[in-house]
Amino acid sequence: MTADTELHARNGHVLSEPLASIDTFDHTYKEQEGPKPPTEIVWRNVILMTFLHTGALYGFLLVPSASYMTLLWSGVCFVVSALGVTAGAHRLWSHRTYKASLPLRIFLGLANSMAFQNDVFEWARDHRVHHKYSETDADPHNAVRGFFFAHIGWLMVRKHPDVIEKGRKLELNDLKADKVVMFQRKYYKSSVVVMCFLMPMLVPWYLWGESLWVAYFVPALLRYTLVLNATWLVNSAAHMWGNRPYDTSINPRENKFVTFSAIGEGFHNYHHTFPYDYATSEYGCKLNLTTCFIDLMCFLGLATDRKRASREIVQARVQRTGDASIRSG
Repeated sequence: MTADTELHARNGHVLSEPLASIDTFDHTYKEQEGPKPPTEIVWRNVILMTFLHTGALYGFLLVPSASYMTLLWSGVCFVVSALGVTAGAHRLWSHRTYKASLPLRIFLGLANSMAFQNDVFEWARDHRVHHKYSETDADPHNAVRGFFFAHIGWLMVRKHPDVIEKGRKLELNDLKADKVVMFQRKYYKSSVVVMCFLMPMLVPWYLWGESLWVAYFVPALLRYTLVLNATWLVNSAAHMWGNRPYDTSINPRENKFVTFSAIGEGFHNYHHTFPYDYATSEYGCKLNLTTCFIDLMCFLGLATDRKRASREIVQARVQRTGDASIRSG
């Protein structure tokens, strides 16, 4: 097996099929020469993000007045909504790194609505563009444009024309054929109202008498904002700070803080090098709650066909493009 051959490894068995086209970089793409289109600020989004983070700050000040049950519930909502992004929109629907049963897909679709980061179809489409054209004008959150842009600024301006153009050219039939994805897309706004705001707020109010004021600002608004920023840190911090054991020619880094806050998504140099690996890391469940969740779903028979990069492939890639001196378990 040569160092240039990257194969899938599923459930411990190496497969010989080539990587899916959605997981490969387009090395021939170059940013267009000439003047860039002017940046158009979307003031509605700027105002909404300002109000959201102001409300989250107020929610943080209310934390001491929340009951321990409300704080526990907030943690549960954080993990569930984060899984809707990491195990759902990202590892399942964007990269197809494993297969999920209908009940699991329904759960992940609902959890994704609780996260309120665009519907699965749009999230997966933009993420595939991000991987294929990383750190170019066609990357929705191009980290070359700075931390603020990669973190939140990209949501406050109109998409670069290259992002739209390249997104339209992607093959998305797998997403269109998934009834859970398309159902969530059709009813996304109503599902967000229920899952992201009403359920986190009403459960503590109804079950243990928390005030609606605290229940709205802590498990709903503060929790939602924390999940948003944990996800955004993958786009910003994990593209700027950390080491690059697997490929020193790309910007994504291994960032332990992001790994913790985004429940396993901070092994980013590994992920961009082996995007088909369901664990997004060669270390399995270590600091990777999302991988533990997927493993549990496989144990329960709700998920199958986990794809892995074999140890031989990883070691060969480190020797070829990485920095072996900083790679450690």
